[in-house]
Amino acid sequence: MDYTDTETFGTILDRTATREKGNCFEDFSEGDRIEHAPGLTLSNYANELWASQTLNHDPMYWRTDAARAAGFEEPPVHPDYLLAAVMGPTVEDLSEKGGYFLGRTNVRYHDQSVTPGTELRVSSTVESTATSSSRPEYGIVTWETEGKDAETGDPLVSYERTNMIPRREPVATDGGESAAADGGDADSGEGDADDTPPSEFITPDGDRFGDFAAALDAAADRDAAVAYRHERGRTMDDVMVATLPLMTLNTAKQHHNVDVMADSPSGDIVAYGDVTRSVALGHARSDEATYRELGCDDERFHTFVTPGDTVYGFTRVVDAEDTHDHAGTVTFEHIAFNQHDEPVYSGTRRALIQQ
Repeated sequence: MDYTDTETFGTILDRTATREKGNCFEDFSEGDRIEHAPGLTLSNYANELWASQTLNHDPMYWRTDAARAAGFEEPPVHPDYLLAAVMGPTVEDLSEKGGYFLGRTNVRYHDQSVTPGTELRVSSTVESTATSSSRPEYGIVTWETEGKDAETGDPLVSYERTNMIPRREPVATDGGESAAADGGDADSGEGDADDTPPSEFITPDGDRFGDFAAALDAAADRDAAVAYRHERGRTMDDVMVATLPLMTLNTAKQHHNVDVMADSPSGDIVAYGDVTRSVALGHARSDEATYRELGCDDERFHTFVTPGDTVYGFTRVVDAEDTHDHAGTVTFEHIAFNQHDEPVYSGTRRALIQQ
């Protein structure tokens, strides 16, 4: 028999089973700890590719003189690349089966002096499992993930994320449509009496901590908010949608298998959430004198981003606290939106901004 004969091979494919990858909802139990086998060694090439393509061009991540002026001995890896490189190897074990990425919170950077050549070890712990009230074919799982330096064991970055995960067998539910119960956007404001936008939006005069604090003072006791749009936009291309996630060992077919995704709700491959997020933060950082990243919370991904979509950025300044001689702590709310002015990502972020 000639296995490469087209008609014969089609018959063979119809009769053979597929060895599947990934885990279903039933494979996760609260307290389970997963050591993720692939461990990236952070490279200068991948770091620069990620930062350049997502428009994160802060010189302290590129030039020795700028890095030393910011308190580093040499240019560190960009925190967005570090976070994506920790999350990428978890996909095969946690979410490769598919299902909605409901959100991530408690993103914390424990060491920002990580340099190229650092080898990662990544582990996740199942925090909780729950039944989806509206989608009986899915369950909801939350994991805490931590990336460590393989040589020293020191923690580098950690976070919690929640996904809908396919079940092997659907379960009976009450058919409820609660967004909050299913991890959806519980802060949509629907039915909230205070959902009218402020009458005035104030833009800071500059990119320093004092500029943000002064703008917040100006907005105080007025129907005003400190918020502004960023001028730059980034159109998603093949490098952004396929190359960057694969570079972090993210094996999700949603980012690189056009054949499979042709019949999906998006109709095409979709961008890795961390790429969309990094573009949004790159736009924001271009208008601020960032000194250190502290962390992010309440991150949500609102709709698909596909090749050809353009991602823009919007920022609201929530709080500014004078915490250091050389920098102050600013809390931002960031929203990325596409060419149709539809939000695609949102999250709160805390960063030290230079005085």
